[in-house]
Amino acid sequence: MKFINKIITFLGEVRIELKKVNWPNQEQILKYTLIVIVASVAVAIFLGGLDFLFTILLEKGIQRNF
Repeated sequence: MKFINKIITFLGEVRIELKKVNWPNQEQILKYTLIVIVASVAVAIFLGGLDFLFTILLEKGIQRNF
């Protein structure tokens, strides 16, 4: 019984805290989503470029050894 009361108290406090949250509006959500997508694509291109460069360098290094 004591455990159930703690759960009920916790959920009540969660509800109170969620009312204090400053939720973003639709325009902000769209803006932040686009920022995340652009940043993700930029990082993917950068890492893909590094991978491509290192692959070429390693292949040239292996060919010189044989």
